[in-house]
Amino acid sequence: MPPSMTKSSANKLTNGDVFHRASNGKTSSRRNGFVKNHCLFQQPQQKNRRPNENNHVVCTASLYNKAFVEQFEETPLLVAVLTYVGYGILTIFGYLRDFLRHWGMEKCHVAREREEQKDFVPLYQDFENFYTRNLYMRIRDNWNRPICSVPGAKMDLLERASKDYNWTFQHTGKVVKDVINMGSYNYLGFAENTGRCADAATESTHHYGVGVGSTRREMGNLDLHEELEQLVARFLGVESSMAFGMGFATNSMNIPALAGKGCLILSDELNHASLVLGARLSGSIIRVFKHNNMASLEKLLRDAIVHGQPRTRRPWKKILILVEGIYSMEGSIVRLPEVIALKKRYKAFLYLDEAHSIGALGPRGGGVVDYFGLDPKDVDIMMGTFTKSFGAAGGYIGGRRELIDYLRSHSHSAIYATSMSPPVSQQIITSMKIIMGEDGTSLGGVRLKQLSENTTYFRRKLREMGFIIYGNDDSPVVPMMLYMPAKIGAFGREMLKRNIGTVVVGFPATPIIESRARFCVSAAHTRDILDTALEAISEVGDVLQLKYSRHQRRPHLPSSLDSWSSEDSLLQEPSHVKPSVM
Repeated sequence: MPPSMTKSSANKLTNGDVFHRASNGKTSSRRNGFVKNHCLFQQPQQKNRRPNENNHVVCTASLYNKAFVEQFEETPLLVAVLTYVGYGILTIFGYLRDFLRHWGMEKCHVAREREEQKDFVPLYQDFENFYTRNLYMRIRDNWNRPICSVPGAKMDLLERASKDYNWTFQHTGKVVKDVINMGSYNYLGFAENTGRCADAATESTHHYGVGVGSTRREMGNLDLHEELEQLVARFLGVESSMAFGMGFATNSMNIPALAGKGCLILSDELNHASLVLGARLSGSIIRVFKHNNMASLEKLLRDAIVHGQPRTRRPWKKILILVEGIYSMEGSIVRLPEVIALKKRYKAFLYLDEAHSIGALGPRGGGVVDYFGLDPKDVDIMMGTFTKSFGAAGGYIGGRRELIDYLRSHSHSAIYATSMSPPVSQQIITSMKIIMGEDGTSLGGVRLKQLSENTTYFRRKLREMGFIIYGNDDSPVVPMMLYMPAKIGAFGREMLKRNIGTVVVGFPATPIIESRARFCVSAAHTRDILDTALEAISEVGDVLQLKYSRHQRRPHLPSSLDSWSSEDSLLQEPSHVKPSVM
């Protein structure tokens, strides 16, 4: 069911939840299989839409300076039923195999307590490892594949085999050459061992060495680190920034320095594990709002202000909103203009994680803030990583100078962690200067344009083939739905047979009926590479019957994208699309 968008005391949100006409000519209704499409762009108000008094939304379509379209087609009912049946059968056979292992009829590969420890508190909980033993092990060969080359547009994989049903692997000594890489976060193609970045990193290694051997506060503060932080601040458009050697720790170790007891953290339900861990370590009260749902977020904000802290009813010391720029499992983009509007109205603080969006979105590659044309000063804490678009490692936090000075003396990651490696720092500096155009070339702009065109082309082709894909039209993260557990492993194996490397994801990383393959589009992908990957995906989709979609996303678009942009096609609504009526 689409969320009801209502009129608040200040203004009204115009939300275009549109439903696409099915192939049989009938307009799809609110049943399993509809296409739920969020399109915000100066759409006329619908007079027959009834407000829901329980929802209060403070944002309007005028907050957006461009079309904002996301698609999440519901799981078809039959597919959902068959998926549950599939997991049920696997569970039954899992318990049967556990029974056989218990009585020694089947070899047990899992770690177990020794016989003399049977009266101790169990170190290994069999039930907690049930999924790993009986479901994950069946398809374990789809993960942790060893790569023996640069993970660029193409890569080389070490071939491996298992004689005990994926419990252990042995290398065969063979190398699978030129596998098309559709899984790495190499958005701008800077994962390379030749070119300006590689040359600069090599020179830096000769000059500084590889390791620093100290923290920034002791003997590990290099001039490279100072240059990097100044460059990042300029790139983000903020007063100051701070770099860290690990992206995960940038969230998990800095959020506890920003919030604590007596504070409230409002977290999107699909936030990354690093954000979740950081929130838990902070000791703050955590409340979760529905993914990208502004009505849910505003309700939590209103309740927090009205009721205050539990028991004492005192006002919260601080309210911190945690969101991501691009959500890496859904391919969706945060509704940042609306989040900022709510943040301002309720005097909360905003923490934005741009791990996947920095460098991949916006006309200048400045992330989701640049994508929406917003003022960076409206985001209190800007976080991101260098592991995706910059082809390096580590993370950063940017914001006001007072914030960064505070973190330098209070963040565990800043005080105790070893400094970032010099060649990694140089890789970031060189790639960021290329993106900003400070290298004296237009290579950065070319890569940004190529990524945008590749994303549009790849998403359009998948929809035309009949696959169900999730996320925003401009997101280079493209989830394609597989649903059934048996198809997770089958899809990954069949794609590798066709020399395509993909990432498949299932429960518990996703809801149990929403297993998927996740493609990451790169500027390094040529049109021929994408066509080869699409052809393989189509073949495997036919074999595994993965083309579930019953709807056409939009009319056929021109094959050449040189003069076409996603905005042009979205401003004019297709004739077969009708807005929903509440």
